[in-house]
Amino acid sequence: MTLAPNVYDAEPIPEAARAEIDRMLQNGDLFRYTAEESPVALLEKEFAEVLGTKYALAVASCSAALFLSLRALDLPRGAKVLIPAFTFAAVPSSVVHADCVPVLVDVKDNYRIDIADFEAKLDGADAVLISHMRGHTSDMDAIMALAEARGLPVIEDAAHSLGTKWNGRNIGTLGRIGCFSFQSYKLLNAGEGGILVTDDANLVARAVIMSGAYEHNWKKHKHDADLLAAFARWQNQLPLYNTRLNNLSAAIIRPQLNEIPRRVQDGRRNHDYVAAQLNASAWLTVPDPLGPEERAPDSIQFNLVGFDDAETLAFQDAAARRGVKVQVFGMSDDNARAFWNWQFLGEVPELPQTRAMLSRACDARLPARLRRAELDFVAQALTSAAEDVKGEALAYGT
Repeated sequence: MTLAPNVYDAEPIPEAARAEIDRMLQNGDLFRYTAEESPVALLEKEFAEVLGTKYALAVASCSAALFLSLRALDLPRGAKVLIPAFTFAAVPSSVVHADCVPVLVDVKDNYRIDIADFEAKLDGADAVLISHMRGHTSDMDAIMALAEARGLPVIEDAAHSLGTKWNGRNIGTLGRIGCFSFQSYKLLNAGEGGILVTDDANLVARAVIMSGAYEHNWKKHKHDADLLAAFARWQNQLPLYNTRLNNLSAAIIRPQLNEIPRRVQDGRRNHDYVAAQLNASAWLTVPDPLGPEERAPDSIQFNLVGFDDAETLAFQDAAARRGVKVQVFGMSDDNARAFWNWQFLGEVPELPQTRAMLSRACDARLPARLRRAELDFVAQALTSAAEDVKGEALAYGT
């Protein structure tokens, strides 16, 4: 009997991290500002090179990166920030934390922003925060054109999208600022951590100081003439939020940078292999990527076709019995990705399109490290679970 694959363990940390970690364990040199060439400073330099941006700032989490990005834009208190209604609760939380107001934009059943609703809500908005949820890229050509026509800055939440490209450009580099995650279930794993990238010296200088570069610690960041001028302009003018990354986390991340192309290639291959099998079922459908999009998935999302609520829950149970855990975003209690659970926003809008999508959208982990037999196990478990429910329903419904 084939055992269900372990989809929760991350890939091993490259051996190259061990010597640097051992060095730090010996001397306790964990604070990023002990030296100019600290592991965090080197990570920022190397990550910016990978993304093709001028600047990068490593911080405690992607949520911290989003918060600092909003604060760096110097938005007025109460500024309206458009975000997709399909995202993780940390995204609207970062907007609230920055004293701004999230405005939820409807999302279609392909998990992408409804451009018509986006355009309708642009009037009165002060900024746009696009969350590429689970690595699904909305129509960035349309979004950027509409935002730029109104002079609105765009932040990209690319927590799930490291390695994804849009028209050949790295996701996270299309807007004014891009934010990435180093949480364990992301492409690069440090347990926790995040990083923001930008080409704007003024924005990154503000973010660096607010991240906790007190006194003259900003001098230990990679800098050029534009950045030095911006640091001088903002020193002592901004509050310190102390969301710095530590050297131990950076030492864990840096050797993984070389793994990005291989992990992206393996993740896409695994996703597309399983997606083809799911799409062969009458009851399951995996939305296609948009034309300019080259995804870097490490999980798979698919929709249930023709299921009612009871059948949806039955499918979830049937998949679990077959060894594959599936989360239906809108049918799980207290799911942090269901917008109606974001009670901290107060009254949430009625977004029937997003609600309907979330009530049939399924989420399953699919790590890049899985092998062909394991992928077949996952695909067969999911298609068979659908047959368990709908085949029986058809038999008794005729």
